[in-house]
Amino acid sequence: MKIAIHGRSLNEETVPYIQELLTLLEEKGAELVVNAGFYNSLKRRNVLLKEVPAYSTPGELSSDTDFMISIGGDGTLLSGVTFVGRKSIPILGINTGRLGFLATIQREDAKKAVEALYSGNLKLEERTLIKVLSDDDVFNDINFGLNEFTILKRDSSSMIVVHSYLNGEYLNSYWADGLIIATPTGSTGYSLSCGGPLVMPQNQNFILTPVSPHNLNVRPMIVPDSSELSFQIESRSKKILISLDSRSKSVPSTINLKVKKEDFTVKLIELKSYKYLETLRNKLNWGLDLRN
Repeated sequence: MKIAIHGRSLNEETVPYIQELLTLLEEKGAELVVNAGFYNSLKRRNVLLKEVPAYSTPGELSSDTDFMISIGGDGTLLSGVTFVGRKSIPILGINTGRLGFLATIQREDAKKAVEALYSGNLKLEERTLIKVLSDDDVFNDINFGLNEFTILKRDSSSMIVVHSYLNGEYLNSYWADGLIIATPTGSTGYSLSCGGPLVMPQNQNFILTPVSPHNLNVRPMIVPDSSELSFQIESRSKKILISLDSRSKSVPSTINLKVKKEDFTVKLIELKSYKYLETLRNKLNWGLDLRN
């Protein structure tokens, strides 16, 4: 079995768990390939004892890889998604970070997760990706994301106006600090913190959530993900910030932007015991009430 190990940082607290994971994979005869930056961290701490191939770009990750194991938090898993792309390599997220909403496997359960990979005792959850089209290739061909696409004012400048169109028809002009276009997966992230709704990950929608809108009667809106959204922006500073998951770029406010559903999905691995609603309650304190 060929397995990619994806990580971004390493601390002393997580070293024993990662060592146990890698030892188990080696015992099972896994053919490992490791993200280059993470590989160097492992070698410096003597966690990875034998030489294995490393990858540093999406093109270097072979499409015949059976699984990717993401070790870190949700940001690490989002980074892994950019490497997997169209290759449809299922991703298993082991949480060594903080909240761990996408990386659903706790580090203490890493051994159980590996056994599940080899026994097939797992389930795959396909998640919609959002695609961004613009005048320029702003995101260097990696113009897709799992959580959200965001249009924001730059630095501390005055608010921007985001003129929005739904399938070519004028929708609204958002006078605000910005606008978030989130997938159902991303509904528990930035969109939620700005007042957006929780949406089950299986739903086929996009969520439009304004950031600090000037008009208080403007509320988040849910549209079908079969829609094409387009935007034109006004900004006094002539520059805006656009963000796709954890990747941000400063661009001219004259840029034309379109958003639609990507034509491929990402596959997330979950243990069969995993329950999404339980995660909502535990991670977000959702529904927390002494009467419950």
